[in-house]
Amino acid sequence: MTTTTQSRATPVASEAAERAAAAGGAVATRRRPGVRIPRPSGWSLLRLASILVYVFMFAPIAVVVLLSFNSSRFGTFPLEGFSFRWFEALWANDAIVSAFQTSLVLGFLTAIISTSIGIAASLAMVRYDFPGKGLINTALITPILVPEVVLGVALLLFLRWLSIPKSFLLLLMGHVLITLPFVVLVVQARLTAIKPVYEEAAKSLGANAWETFFRVTLPLLMPAVFAGMLFAFTISFDDVTATLFWKSGGTETVPTQIFAMLRNSISPEINALGTVMIVLTVSLPLIAGGLARWFARGGRG
Repeated sequence: MTTTTQSRATPVASEAAERAAAAGGAVATRRRPGVRIPRPSGWSLLRLASILVYVFMFAPIAVVVLLSFNSSRFGTFPLEGFSFRWFEALWANDAIVSAFQTSLVLGFLTAIISTSIGIAASLAMVRYDFPGKGLINTALITPILVPEVVLGVALLLFLRWLSIPKSFLLLLMGHVLITLPFVVLVVQARLTAIKPVYEEAAKSLGANAWETFFRVTLPLLMPAVFAGMLFAFTISFDDVTATLFWKSGGTETVPTQIFAMLRNSISPEINALGTVMIVLTVSLPLIAGGLARWFARGGRG
């Protein structure tokens, strides 16, 4: 009787052992790293979203640059050939050349005036205390916070109320108003990092206020001065929104000339002009950053 019971229990035990072994093998198989499906982390999704945003932003710019070298008059892909014909036509266009001259003169004057006012204002804000200092500092920075459309319309209505006609001088004043806050912020940040002891030491050695400024303060400020000047030139050269409100009849800058050309038809010259604008607006801030680092190292390579 006992032998019979043991013989019946043996197949049952062996079958249970086989099931346990099969279950253990399945668990081991599930735990093998080779078949594990990784789950995307939050950082991976953030990187993917950032890449898509950058592609969406810079793909149209890349298309404009590519089409500017297309030999065909029609903007189609694939390109029919590589050519500089549209750049040659660009420089043969008197209206575009005149717009370039106007933008260069306007940007240069804007950079000089904004930088000069920005240096003086920054010195007053950082080195001296006087009544209304906070209010004046806020007024200098406020144009950054106001949209250019609102600023352009407000200044235009104010000058019409004063019966002042549109002119190149009005356009220059408007560009100085737009670019001055950027110069003030850059120069103030640099001036705050310069300790007043250098200026006090120069004065103690017999230097007056002007000699102290030109021989001590200004050389230490040169990185910020060059950076602010190039930023002011770039912003003035690239501005289109406020310029449309302030420019007089017959005066065109490069952005407003592009806007006028787009209203009539899409010419391949616009792609070439856009490429030139992209190169200028990208290279100038890079040059400003390089000059700032070069001056910060004391002019050494």
